[in-house]
Amino acid sequence: MAFAIRRAVPADAEALSRIGTRTFVDTFGHLYADADLQAFLRESHSTAAYARYLADPHFALWLLEDDARAGEARSGEAVGYAVAGPCGLPHPEVAPGDGELKRLYLLPSLHNGGWGGRLFQAALDWLQREGPRTLWISVWSENQGAQRFYARHGFEKAGEYEFPVGSVRDREFMFRRRASAA
Repeated sequence: MAFAIRRAVPADAEALSRIGTRTFVDTFGHLYADADLQAFLRESHSTAAYARYLADPHFALWLLEDDARAGEARSGEAVGYAVAGPCGLPHPEVAPGDGELKRLYLLPSLHNGGWGGRLFQAALDWLQREGPRTLWISVWSENQGAQRFYARHGFEKAGEYEFPVGSVRDREFMFRRRASAA
């Protein structure tokens, strides 16, 4: 397979919804009752939710696609994605102008192949396009692999909060990389 990363456009809202739903269910679906999972997916991974991100110039999204069909009229199949924008985490030190990597997901079959790092770098480059600034990331408390990945890139744990998935409240860690560390 050949893969390519490209910046998402408004016409990609449905593809983002599909890959967002699939990666969330593949990674975390087993943790929740069906009613909680479905409520979360309707709220956070609907086509309308991604359309809102894509319509807002303060956010940027990228698709990782299986580009095996390069040259065809349509894009490849989405196999991962990233979302970046202003920081919305509930930490008292979040300042105006801080950025956040809001989502970074790949199909499990692509983990540890370098593509997550490439999506991550595309998002960080965009977040720092006007110069270094403090960046934030939220990570599920049990996702040790993601925590190690972000630590390797200079992010440190700065706090925790409860992340709602339906009626469930997950323990999430907030990681931060100060502008001076960029």
